[in-house]
Amino acid sequence: MIDGLWVFPLLGVAAGVAAGLLGIGGGLVIIGALVWLLPSFGIPPESVMHAALASSLASIVLTASSSARAHHRRGSVLWPTVAWMVPGLLLGGWLGSYIAIALKGDMLRWCVAAYCFLVALQMAFGGPRGGATRADVVPVGWPMSAAGTGIGAVSAVVGIGGGSLTVPLLVWRGVVPVRAVGTSSACGIAIAIASAAGYALNAPAGALPAHAVGYVYLPAAIGIALGSVLAAPLGTRLAHAISGVALKRVFAVFMVLVGISLLV
Repeated sequence: MIDGLWVFPLLGVAAGVAAGLLGIGGGLVIIGALVWLLPSFGIPPESVMHAALASSLASIVLTASSSARAHHRRGSVLWPTVAWMVPGLLLGGWLGSYIAIALKGDMLRWCVAAYCFLVALQMAFGGPRGGATRADVVPVGWPMSAAGTGIGAVSAVVGIGGGSLTVPLLVWRGVVPVRAVGTSSACGIAIAIASAAGYALNAPAGALPAHAVGYVYLPAAIGIALGSVLAAPLGTRLAHAISGVALKRVFAVFMVLVGISLLV
């Protein structure tokens, strides 16, 4: 097993660049790869989807932290918005992990595949649309907390940091896209902490073999996190430097392939 652990940091690099550059897709990249990789590390077939989701979310704690830190340095994190969303994100993430644990692996596989196709559609046809954006827009209030609950729950079930939901919501509320991505990264920290904790603490006893806490497979979570922490700032710099329209469409095709691979 040790000889193959290098694959997890490499996977983290790919996911970190995607998360920093696009604000979405990093978790889905991880899950699509882990579903294929984890059986070779002794994960039982009936637990592969749960382990992929849980390990992805655990790694996102550091991935999102690194991305949020890089965006904060560039002034693109709306911390008042984050503060209003965090209570809902924590609650939703914890509840979503309960729902996911109760579902069979095949059902989770279909849920994640369907979400990959939705993300692909969103990215291929121009991404989030909203009203006119302004640099001084900072959404706050209980509606943001309520939205956070839904975002956290869905994110926990499909194993992501919530960017594909948070970014469109913020742009719809008038936030400049690059600030929406930065704010989404900070929100992803709360989602990942609550969701990963739920998968770790509420899993059935002995769900995974050694080197796991509940459904979180530690070699994967740690290796991916290390690679993503190094790569996320690169994605952030690219997000501030280039137009992402063509890149998003290419990534949309990749999301379709990830969804198909999960179904196959």
